[in-house]
Amino acid sequence: MSIEVDSDWWKTMFDEIYLLTDARSVCDKELTCREVDVICEFLPINPEHMILDLCGGHGRHSFELCERGFTECTLLDYSQFLIDSAKAQASQYNYSMEFIQSDARNTGLPSESFDHVIIMGNSLGYIHEPDADSRIIGEAFRLLRPQGWLLVDVTDGAAVEKSFNSNAWHEIGDDIVVGRQRELRGKQIYAREMVLSKAKGLIRDRTYAIRLYDAQSLSLLLDQADFKQVDVQTDFAPHRYKGDYGFMNHRMIATGQKR
Repeated sequence: MSIEVDSDWWKTMFDEIYLLTDARSVCDKELTCREVDVICEFLPINPEHMILDLCGGHGRHSFELCERGFTECTLLDYSQFLIDSAKAQASQYNYSMEFIQSDARNTGLPSESFDHVIIMGNSLGYIHEPDADSRIIGEAFRLLRPQGWLLVDVTDGAAVEKSFNSNAWHEIGDDIVVGRQRELRGKQIYAREMVLSKAKGLIRDRTYAIRLYDAQSLSLLLDQADFKQVDVQTDFAPHRYKGDYGFMNHRMIATGQKR
């Protein structure tokens, strides 16, 4: 039986259960540090630069940048829950940041506001409309100052196809079990995720779909938005231990500069 997906799944998926089920990636401090190491290596960023963490979730990359002395970070995400979570943590640790709940395709922010835009953690490919990712990259281009840089971190679709596993599960602590059933249809992954508590029973049964990119299609996405010096690295694997981390095992880093 084929997995059916509501095209608006991404509008409600990213909540407290998401932070629980994906904690191995999105709540791992050491992993986040390695990802921010890559940002600092690939981008010519200075502490005074204005940085937009686009589709930045609950702010883990922005927080790490703040800890390293980058004090002009703005976090934007569609999920109000993740934005509220980020605000609470920023207040706790006295991080100086801006927080915006908005759609990455049309942020409403002034043009040429940022020196760098980062899109981390495989945040493309969620929206059903075929031009959605092009609009997100185009919006990043609009928001960058001349000579500003974009960095995009997404799943390496070619590696996913090569090592595709239709079923996976993992445990979280002593109570939670996460099971995923997957289907590969062309350049899209369709998945059903079930989250069970040994004490309380089923707490989530949701489906979602993610569009995959390979190096060529990711490069083309930036080229079409008129970025120059586009470069794609395909050997980014931040997880140190073997395992099925959903779509986060093998990643690509694309960079481009605004003309």
